[in-house]
Amino acid sequence: MTRSTDAAAGAMEAPSAPATGTSANPGTAARLDRHTRLMMAVLVLGGLMVVLDVTITNVAIRDLSVSLGAPLPVIQWVSSGYTLALAVVVPTTAWLAGRLGTRRVYLGALGLFLLGSVLAGLAWNIESLIAFRVVQGLGGGLINPVAMTIVLRAAPPATRGRAMGLLGLPVLVGPLVGPTLGGWLVGFSWRWIFLINVPVGLLALAMAWRFLRPLPSADEGRARLDVLGLALVAPGLALVVYGLAESGRLGTLAAPSVLVPALLGLGLCAAFVLRALRVPDPLVQVRLLRHRALASGTATLALFASAYFGSMLLVPLYWQLVRGQSPAQAGMLAIPQALTTGIALQVASRLVDRVAPAKVVGAGVTLAAGGMLATALLLSADRPFWQLVVTMAVAGAGAGATIMPTITTALRHLPDRHTPSGSTLLSIINQVSVALGTALTSVLLVAQLAGTTATGGRGELPDPAGGAASGELARAFHDTMLLPVALMAAAAVLALLLLPRGRGNTP
Repeated sequence: MTRSTDAAAGAMEAPSAPATGTSANPGTAARLDRHTRLMMAVLVLGGLMVVLDVTITNVAIRDLSVSLGAPLPVIQWVSSGYTLALAVVVPTTAWLAGRLGTRRVYLGALGLFLLGSVLAGLAWNIESLIAFRVVQGLGGGLINPVAMTIVLRAAPPATRGRAMGLLGLPVLVGPLVGPTLGGWLVGFSWRWIFLINVPVGLLALAMAWRFLRPLPSADEGRARLDVLGLALVAPGLALVVYGLAESGRLGTLAAPSVLVPALLGLGLCAAFVLRALRVPDPLVQVRLLRHRALASGTATLALFASAYFGSMLLVPLYWQLVRGQSPAQAGMLAIPQALTTGIALQVASRLVDRVAPAKVVGAGVTLAAGGMLATALLLSADRPFWQLVVTMAVAGAGAGATIMPTITTALRHLPDRHTPSGSTLLSIINQVSVALGTALTSVLLVAQLAGTTATGGRGELPDPAGGAASGELARAFHDTMLLPVALMAAAAVLALLLLPRGRGNTP
């Protein structure tokens, strides 16, 4: 995504060779050669399919319920099955990339995701659809972590920020445009929310076959598979994510169906960490968190992802329940936020190659927190739409300047042999953080809604309200939005105090 002329292509084949071709002036960003740009197009296409598949499906839940004759609790497994499959497969990324090579794993992941998409689009009942969504998730869970490994091992250190910035576009922009695209596709048939992946996936596969070059396998993959570690962490993560998803659905953290799987999952994950600290070749190198940049970046990312993606649950619901907008209209109102996110992402990703990461990320988190706080203060039943669109666009710009620069800072100076494990660690923590932020936000929102007349005190999501009821609902959203603001403020403190203060590409 961001590499230096022909050295980037050479780095893909021999990452151990010193990078050349970067700008002689540290204040000038290196240009990307043609092959690197094509490689990044492949990785962005793959990442976009995975991210869009989550948000597009969420829009179609009610249509799926009617078409397949299944109740909503069962239909929710169309999303939950996909998410749990992601959680199960992510920990294997480092070992697979080391044993088989990143190119083979990426091609295999794309192929599996494409197969799952075709089968899901042809599903004949709810059971088959859920099963095929699991197939999709098993492929999709590998795509982004392997893409990060490819970028970090192929790009010279001085240009990794720009590369990661391009790679981050699907992660940040996809959830914002997904609802609009999903609403449009559902108008034809629910099957198209899966079949839309077929032409895109075939293009991505063809480009990956042509433009991804093999990288030498990392040392981590030469060890035998840590079967016991996998048996601990895979179900552990799945149980944690499932428990958090249940808490969001039920609106409480105290239900047995939340506590039992979540606590059991945490226990399995804790056992995995203890084992990983003792054995020489664990499935994921937890010891890498001894690196200050990785540890501080991980903590910052966890807090920020919890806050930002939790807020992305609130704002679309506010547009629909308080202001009476359709899902597609709510998605359209998020387009300015998507644009500012993408622009800020590219600017900040170039800056992080030349400026102290603490300054870039600290400014990004602060901007996002300010935009989110302004949004919370403006949430009411009659606020002009444009004001909220502007404040969320500010928050989006802050997010663009935060997430991928933080990941780049955390991973850029790891030795090549540890890049797969570092990418896997961040992917796991990011996934759990998003699930946690969404769950906490959902629980708090349900608690706030329980005190409104629009829900009859039940705390359930009501139909779009008007009059005094809409004012009560707006207050509930206002109060709930303060949680993401608080988490972002904590992330800003961490970023400013703990992230490296040296120039971006210096250890």
